[in-house]
Amino acid sequence: RGRGQLYPDGTKSNNTVYNSSAAGKILQIEQIKKGFNIVIESGENTVTEFVPFGPDLIVKEGDFVNIDQALTNNPNVGGFGQMDTEIVLQNPARIYGLLAFFASVILGQVFLVL
Repeated sequence: RGRGQLYPDGTKSNNTVYNSSAAGKILQIEQIKKGFNIVIESGENTVTEFVPFGPDLIVKEGDFVNIDQALTNNPNVGGFGQMDTEIVLQNPARIYGLLAFFASVILGQVFLVL
């Protein structure tokens, strides 16, 4: 699936979004040795979701979640931790030079054909 989101055995890595497998109220978020156990009360039974360290939790105890609702942030947004910023244009003389180069290449190709 790209960028290490799944291990070869099909389990998720810590480079992907973790979603809730059940709808209900989050009863407990317990930090364990390898990550977090999130206990969700779904009707009469409880479901425990494991989330490894890496992605940040975006839910807290007492929140209500739906099926397939994200429990963690998406670590792939923005690429390698970079934020989206505005485009900065280079020196205008370099742009004019590039346009002149493109024009000369086009003219050269046209004269080679004729």
